[in-house]
Amino acid sequence: MDKQFNRRHFLTAGAALAGSLLLPTAFAAGGREKLRLGMIGTGMRGQVLLRELVRRDDVEVAALCDIEPIMLGKALAMVEKGGKPKPRTYGEDGDKNAYKRMLDSKQLDGVIIATPWEWHAQMAIDAMQAKVAVGCEVVAGITLKDHWDVLDTQLKTGTPYMLLENVCYRRDVLAVLQMVRAGLFGELVHLQGGYQHDLRAVKFNSGDPAKPYGGGVEFGAKGWSEAKWRTEHSVQRNGELYPSHGIGPCAMYTNINRGNRFTRINAFASKARGLHDYVVKQGGASHPSGKIKFSLGDIVTTTLSCENGETILLQHDTSLPRPYSLGFRVQGTDGLWMDLNRSIHIEGKSKPHQWEDFQAYQDKFDHPLWRKYASEAAGAGHGGMDYFVIHAFVEALKERAPMPIDIYDAVTWSAITPLSEQSIAQNFQTLDFPDFTRGHWSKRKPIFAFDDRY
Repeated sequence: MDKQFNRRHFLTAGAALAGSLLLPTAFAAGGREKLRLGMIGTGMRGQVLLRELVRRDDVEVAALCDIEPIMLGKALAMVEKGGKPKPRTYGEDGDKNAYKRMLDSKQLDGVIIATPWEWHAQMAIDAMQAKVAVGCEVVAGITLKDHWDVLDTQLKTGTPYMLLENVCYRRDVLAVLQMVRAGLFGELVHLQGGYQHDLRAVKFNSGDPAKPYGGGVEFGAKGWSEAKWRTEHSVQRNGELYPSHGIGPCAMYTNINRGNRFTRINAFASKARGLHDYVVKQGGASHPSGKIKFSLGDIVTTTLSCENGETILLQHDTSLPRPYSLGFRVQGTDGLWMDLNRSIHIEGKSKPHQWEDFQAYQDKFDHPLWRKYASEAAGAGHGGMDYFVIHAFVEALKERAPMPIDIYDAVTWSAITPLSEQSIAQNFQTLDFPDFTRGHWSKRKPIFAFDDRY
């Protein structure tokens, strides 16, 4: 059995390594100067990422796919406004499998997937099987099986896959990464993060395509944009539905999958009141949406333990009134940083029992990526983060280098969702966290010290 195990995982590890050598060959051969990229999903999020592709001279947007004609038209207009050639389009006929024709065209080096969550896994699998590199918006899959299927497809095909988690490139987050690597916090002990964002006006609107946020309490078939699909997850599911914004940076700091791993997980959910209360206040108690019972607890708290002894706490808070915050906290034997008040305390440097303002530390430890590309990232989505995440995917693909946020990161971070759902459903039971690396985590080296390329 041991010999079979070792041989099987030697082969899968070899396939993962080979993936960095597959695409695209033209750059290495000194041929074509542009990556040919496609996009599946040209809605509000897709258009933000499309803007970053259009403004690059090393990318040709060769194909666009969406079954919503209004959004597809807006995406085409963005490409035209950018002075770039008109891409081929797919999906105008409403065929949900139109993306497969795009993948089968043999014209693409890579594809950006920016569709509703429930489509990510299958679309990524189909792309990898077609040898088209994948840049997937966050949420790698819905079920735990989805995550294993995406992982095994990547290992089998060797096709590059990157989770497009933009918060890993936030300026303060990367400065803190530099500080962690420099040992400023001492040995890390506890970390926190989350997704604390009032999404009520995202989950409900009037159904008017000109007003995608707020203005009503419709969702599903009568809603528009994210209200059309995202709200249903709050109706049907109860768990940490959006973990990667919070866990991505925490995983970088603690070297998850690279000398460390998650070992145990549990989750707790509060009662669900916020979405119903919003519907009643905005649309009245008699509105059909007011009769819906929402499963998602208003506050979902997830805790993880790590092989090296750290604990991590995540909070999902999207149904109640609140200002936006990801709630980061990095704490070690020599001090801590918290993003909410942009404060830091370092023993021996800060005054005892007092906070310091973080800005001076951020300036000192500003990451080389931001020092080099801050002007180019100006105006990009999410304070510049979207520039960096697209830049990372494109540059890694051009250089045939391993993706900086790779398949193991993608499935490990995203699998927190179905595991948290299982924990809550089983009366907040603590569960073993699966080892998606199948033992390779102890041998893999930390790479989350991004250089000034990507």
